[in-house]
Amino acid sequence: MPMPQIPDELLANVARRAIARVPRARRPFIAERIVGVSGHRINDTRLKADVLAEAAEAQLSRGETPRHLIQAYAAELVCADEHFAAGRVKEAAASAAKALLLASHKVAHFNGLSSPLAESPSRFSAPLRRSRTITAVQTRRTRREPAAPLPTDRPVRVLFAYSSNANFLPLITSHFTEHPGTKIRTLDTASDPRLAPLAKGMGRMIERSLGGQAAYGRQAEAVLRPHLDWADVVFVEWSTAAAGFFTLVDPGTTRVIVRLHSFEAFTYWPQITGFSRVDDLVFVSEHLRDLAVEAVPRLKKPGGPRTHVVANAVELPRFALPKPPEARFTIGLVGVGQVAKDARWALEVLRLVRKRDPRYRLQLVGGLPDPESSPATRAYHELFLEELAPLEAAGAVTRVGHTADVPGALTRIGTLLNSSVREGWPLSVVEGAASAAVPVVRDWPFFAGAEHGARTVFPADWVVTTPAQAAERILATTASEEGWRSAGAAAAAHAMAAWDWEAVVSSRFDELLLGAEANVNSPVDDAPGKAEIK
Repeated sequence: MPMPQIPDELLANVARRAIARVPRARRPFIAERIVGVSGHRINDTRLKADVLAEAAEAQLSRGETPRHLIQAYAAELVCADEHFAAGRVKEAAASAAKALLLASHKVAHFNGLSSPLAESPSRFSAPLRRSRTITAVQTRRTRREPAAPLPTDRPVRVLFAYSSNANFLPLITSHFTEHPGTKIRTLDTASDPRLAPLAKGMGRMIERSLGGQAAYGRQAEAVLRPHLDWADVVFVEWSTAAAGFFTLVDPGTTRVIVRLHSFEAFTYWPQITGFSRVDDLVFVSEHLRDLAVEAVPRLKKPGGPRTHVVANAVELPRFALPKPPEARFTIGLVGVGQVAKDARWALEVLRLVRKRDPRYRLQLVGGLPDPESSPATRAYHELFLEELAPLEAAGAVTRVGHTADVPGALTRIGTLLNSSVREGWPLSVVEGAASAAVPVVRDWPFFAGAEHGARTVFPADWVVTTPAQAAERILATTASEEGWRSAGAAAAAHAMAAWDWEAVVSSRFDELLLGAEANVNSPVDDAPGKAEIK
């Protein structure tokens, strides 16, 4: 005999009472389970989405990742799909935006030591693949023509576009400014007076991608077309707002390249970028490419961009400065401003090393995470300070803070420790190796066990899994001054051969922007029946 259907309102009330009990419950997982079961059984799609979103947002506000985060954002996408099927584009865009904000919340991916996306990219992104709204956002923006071959009778015109952050561009733009075969311009979409008011707002970008916001579309066309008409190649730095904005407009015959560094893969921006209008997508590491391709459904489908892995641009010879003998006993941790850097792991390494030899010290370079940014960050920060206090009192840890002279700071560091749970292409390790500091790199838990990760970015003997292994590598490679200097010299030689801008990476950018790859026709999605935005 079938069980009687419990009224939706009753189920919602049960779920909401459970939500209210979670903060003070001794066993909160029981209340979370009640929320999940009750929410799953609600039939009304709007009510189900509201209840699950309330539960998720309550936990996120406390700095906790909800057990039912996937269920919550999937329920909102169901609402988006219902609106989209009924032609309610504005409402569909609003629901899709709400779902993506939930799915990419910073507490779930940035303010802790784990991420549900990293744990299982295919499982976490499954609702995105099922959603007709998200599919339309990612596929409706087509291009009428492929990118044209590069001109041979004049310099190639390259536009470097970004939104606020150009930190990794100066070497690249300087190189192509001096290159006889190129003429360049740069464009900050966040500060340009005509573009800045338009190049933001996820909701309206989604709505435009679905065929709404016609006036906004005309404005975007008007401000971007002169740039697209001038450029033979547009290189968009960071797969964030600038990439989303540029792909609202058909690029015509202009070639479009987007570079994704790391954090963007955990945000909503790649989900709303029109990759059908992108010819090449550049990653800084293979493991980030693997994650992004799994997380963004469009990247696996025909008509998507070609993908490349190219290291960041860094001038490494400037780090080759003499180190005094006492640097052998200094372990450096450079860049500790995020929870993901997991400086507590580094403190455990230090404690293990000092049990064997109290001469070793840890030097922290850079500011600590802002405890006011979220409850999760505050909790981590408090635990870190609690562990740090006795070590500082013993003179075992010094804090340098932010410095503009990184090469100078590295002269005092003999071992460069990387304790992060996730990285894309850690600049501090590369610069530290170039300075002849011995690299000790944690096997980043977000990617450990995957095909690509720390062990495919760096030599395997640089990588460790546990604090005990890190301590052992530090003690073994610095046991004598001769051995330490030899290990440091080997690391520096590898860094120069693998990642130096002048010796290696600049030619990869030449090839990417100007070489054979530049003259491969971009895919044109001309599948019958596929709607285009007018």
